[in-house]
Order: sequence, then C-alpha cells, then structure tokens
Amino acid sequence: MPRARKRRAPEESHDEPPPGNDSQTVNQPSVGEVPRFHPSAQQLEEFGIVLRDFYPPEMSNERCHAYTNGTLLRPIEELQQAYEETQDERRSVEPHRAVVHWFKSDLRLEDNRALQLASQVAQEHKIPLICLYILSPEDLTAHLCSPARVDFTLRNLRVLKEVLGERDIPLYMETQDKRQAIPGRIVELCQQWGANHIFANLEYEVDELRREARLIRRCARQGIKFEAVHDTCVVTPGALASQQGNQYAVYTPWYRAWCTFLRQNPENLEVIDAPASNPAGARKQLAADLFASEVPPAPSNKTLSDEEKKRFRTLYPEGEESALERLQKFLDSAGRQYADNRNYMEKQATSVLSPYLAAGVLSARTAVSRAQAANRHQLTGANAGLSTWISEVAWRDFYRHVLVHWPFICMNKCFKPEFTNVEWEYDEETFCAWSEGRTGYPLVDAAMRQLRHCAWMHNRPRMVVSSFLAKDLLIDWRRGERFFMEHLVDGDFASNHGGWGFGSSTGVDPQPYFRIFNPVLQSERFDRDGEYIRRWVPELRDVKGAAIHDPYHRGAEAIAAKQGYPRPIVDHSASRGRALARYKRALQ
Repeated sequence: MPRARKRRAPEESHDEPPPGNDSQTVNQPSVGEVPRFHPSAQQLEEFGIVLRDFYPPEMSNERCHAYTNGTLLRPIEELQQAYEETQDERRSVEPHRAVVHWFKSDLRLEDNRALQLASQVAQEHKIPLICLYILSPEDLTAHLCSPARVDFTLRNLRVLKEVLGERDIPLYMETQDKRQAIPGRIVELCQQWGANHIFANLEYEVDELRREARLIRRCARQGIKFEAVHDTCVVTPGALASQQGNQYAVYTPWYRAWCTFLRQNPENLEVIDAPASNPAGARKQLAADLFASEVPPAPSNKTLSDEEKKRFRTLYPEGEESALERLQKFLDSAGRQYADNRNYMEKQATSVLSPYLAAGVLSARTAVSRAQAANRHQLTGANAGLSTWISEVAWRDFYRHVLVHWPFICMNKCFKPEFTNVEWEYDEETFCAWSEGRTGYPLVDAAMRQLRHCAWMHNRPRMVVSSFLAKDLLIDWRRGERFFMEHLVDGDFASNHGGWGFGSSTGVDPQPYFRIFNPVLQSERFDRDGEYIRRWVPELRDVKGAAIHDPYHRGAEAIAAKQGYPRPIVDHSASRGRALARYKRALQ
C-alpha cells in the first residue's frame, strides 16, 4: 500500500460541494425540442441520484480534480495514515482469549486471506477462532443492494454457518439498525469475547475504507489490533503503474501490466486453504449463544416473494461447492469456446459466476488460478476461450483499481466529471418504459425483462441498454446505474459503475462519446435468429425472420400491434444526433 502523504482528508463519507454548487439553472427549450435541464440538488434527490438520508449533495467537478491531482487525501491513503499513526499501539497487542474474523463480502472458507490469518493466530496461541457477520439495513439501503442480492447473501450465510460449525468455529450474526454503530459494536463484542485481534478483508468503496480507518484508531485505543487485508483483487490496487509512475486509466495497457505482474509474482495466484478447526473443547470454552446464532432475516424493504426465492435458489444455488462446481463445469466446456460465443445472447456461453464473485463466495484468485491451469498454465495464449475469459475476470480488478485511485466515482460522479454537465433528461414516463421493457426496441426490452425475472443480464445487452438510456433517451446514466444495483443479484459497485461509464461514455473507456450502440444492429448481430427476443418478449414470438429485430419497420407491424407491443419511443437516428450535440456542448 502506498505511503500516505500529508494532505487534507474530507471528514464525511461523501464530499460536500463548495457553497453555491446546488444552484443550477434550468435551460429554456428551443422550439420543437424536448425540455431539458441541469438538475438542482433537490432534483437529484427527487430522482434518486443522491440519497440525502446518507450523503451530502452532489460534489463539484473541482473537488473531483482535487482527488485526481492529489490535493485531497484518498480514502486508501487515509487508511494507510491510520495504520502509521497507530503502529506502536498495535505492535504491543498480544492475543488474549480468542481471535475474530469479520465476514463482509467474502463469504467463503477457501482462499480467504483474512480468515486464514485469523486462523493462524488462533492456532499459534491455541485459542479459538470466532467468526462475525453484522447485517446493516442502512448499509443495504445506502448501497442500493437488491433483494435478490440480500437473499443470496443470507442463503450463503446459512451454508457458511454449517461448514464452520463442522470445524467447531462459531459464526455469530446480528443486525445493527444504525450503520454508524457498527465500529462501536465490533469493539464491544471483541471485549466481551476477550479478543484482542480482529481480521477483515478490505472493501474499496469510500464508506468502507473510511470506516476501517476509524476502526483501526478506535480499536488501538481499546488495546485491540485490527488488521484489514487486501484480498478481493488478484493484484492489489496501487501495485501497477505506467513507466511515468501513473495509475492506468485504460484497460488494455493495464491488462498487459497485470499479466506481466502475475508472471513475475506467481504467488499472487496461490489459493489458500480453508482455516483449521478450532481446538478441541472450543464449544465448551465459548459461550453457547455463539453457536446458536441464527441468520438474520432480510429487512422489510429487501424481501422476496416465495416464488422469487424459489426461482433464484434454482438459478443461483448457494455455497462454495456450488460456485466451484459451476466454475469447473464452465472451464471444461463452454469456457473453451468463450471467445467465439460470449456475445451471443441466446446461447448459455458465459459462466454466470458474477453473483458468486460479487458476494465473495468465490475468489477472483481461485477463478483465474483454475482457468490458468486449464489453459496449460498460461494467462494468455493456448486456448483462446480460456484466455479471453481470464481477461474478462481481470476487468473486475481493473474497476477496483480505478475506484481506489479516483474515489469520487463513489460519490455520484463519473470518471470524466465534465460529462456531469450533459443536459440530461428526467422524464419519468420514458424512464419507466426503459426499466419495464416497453421501449419498442426488442433487444432493449428483452434485456430489461430478463433483468427483472433473473436479477441478472448477459453482458452484451448490459452495454446496449446502458447506451440506449444515456444516448438514445438522454436520461441521466446515474438513474440506470441505480436501477441495476437495485435489481441485480450480482450488484457490485465498481463493476456496475464501470459498465455504466462504458455505456454512457463517461467512464475510463478511451472510445469517444460518439460511439453509440444501434440496438437493431446489435440485435441482428448477436441474436441472429431472434431467440433471445422471443424468449423474453412473448408478444413477438410469432414474428418470423429478420422482422423480429424491428417489427414496425420490417413488415410485422400487424402482429406487434395486435399483441400490444409498443412502437419505438424514439427514432434512433434522430436521437443519435441529439446525443452528439449534447455531449459536445458539455465538453465546450
């Protein structure tokens, strides 16, 4: 981790803008043009872009640039600063009656670095390991976790409790209504259990890094050593830099550096064993309520129907074993043709491992390590399908590296802050048509309906629907980013934000803003026979041939109209010109 520089660190989880930043003016529309405006702080709250129950209003572009040029301390540097300031206190702490591992988004035993370190300390001092999980309804709301993601987490906690119990390791779980109370509660539990050492894996979002920095100091004052461990990335953020010493903001050169680093440091792909069992007699030594702890219920605003629970359990079975079985099956079969088939939506050509990676049921290290082994122990070359899949898993690392170095993307801003100035639309009826799959563009509608039914979407249509929302409809991409998080079972901030940055041309992708996906051409190319559309848009199942891609302009108007399928809500060609003009004005 880089040495922290003495710079100013903001005090809040998100940054307050300078005075006057909230007062943005509404533009008067030209004749024949749809009304548009720059949203005020009140409107950003109204449309759900800024959650004012938790965060300040939208920050300014100037403060974004202050993070970029190093004037403001990044959260990762705040964390390092906390370590440096408490190193003497932490060094003097000796293990006491127990060691604690705090589970967060790492719900697995195998290849869990913080868990293994906690186990090692416990084994060396012949004291029990206690595992902890705290459910925070406020965190789930603030971070826009979908009910499907919450259900998946709770199902995996049940499996985790069982497999830990077989090793005589308790998993204590509870709900904390107030997210700000979590650090204090952790200290209280450690004191109650006689634990002077607590381990946890790092999460790289702004709130979590700053919480951990505060927790390091708080624990040190109480004689507790808190260790936050790099685990979620194959290559630790900050480890890769260009020859000029800069962090990469473009994937291709970053990926070359990532592969080179792993070849030179193969230990980064070593998969760590699951923790050892607790010492004999641990169950008698520890309080009975630790082993009797139950998985918390889902908060009322994050619950699923019985039918949804059953469906998602079938689609995404819980547990490490399920994840590893799915991984191995993919590597043995579809993975080898992944390069050729990955974009075709009607095929089951992708691994669908993203829910397991997002919840930490499967580590990215394990995924890449096994894929490399299947690929003749190579990251690139050998089998094109497996090499391509490894490069796709690497995107997950890349987006976390970007998040750590440019933390303002966690604050309702895009990587290119100047595109915040695009004159976005905020028409509710149009947004609802997009979110419900009623745009009149069959591929877009099929994808959005798949999302609602499966809590998941194939990557190719993710790109298409994000481009369609931001550029065809010119609706603020942050509304789409939020909608995805609130519905995806694999909702993951860094990857989701990166995907929306790509689709809206506001992110790290170097392709200029004038790349605008044509949903009809995308449909013709990647759903050639229309099977994906027919599956998710039943109104069009009787449409034959190429008309499925654009029924109202290819002779299938009668069938589409009879079945109640809507006409296109915008003309793509006209919308493209409008988007180009808006983006260009934003840059000026």
